[in-house]
Amino acid sequence: MIKIELPKPDLVIRQREQVLKPGDVEITPYHGFIDFHKITRENGGIFFFYNEKNELLFVGKARKIRQRIKKHFEDNVSPMVKHRDEIFKIEVYEIEDPMEREIYETYAINTLRAKYNLDKVFFER
Repeated sequence: MIKIELPKPDLVIRQREQVLKPGDVEITPYHGFIDFHKITRENGGIFFFYNEKNELLFVGKARKIRQRIKKHFEDNVSPMVKHRDEIFKIEVYEIEDPMEREIYETYAINTLRAKYNLDKVFFER
């Protein structure tokens, strides 16, 4: 049997209210996330979307991770198009090797039973 262990996330961002102190610059929220700018622009990896109950909604992978996450909030063909309002937390894992990304994504979808993933599902819903 092959043993796969998911790494710890490199970044976790949550929807939250911005608390400004005197002299702070207000950050425009991106779909409720004010720390979206912390997601890498250059690196590839995988990402997990969670709801407020910490239930895994969706697992995805990308060569440029911030661009891919943004597409899930913007385009009309994303599997998350009807569920965007449920996303409360995003975990980002920077993984440069495309084969590793593929393995981790498929493993996470099936062992953690991501709710809205339609592809690469080997369990019965």
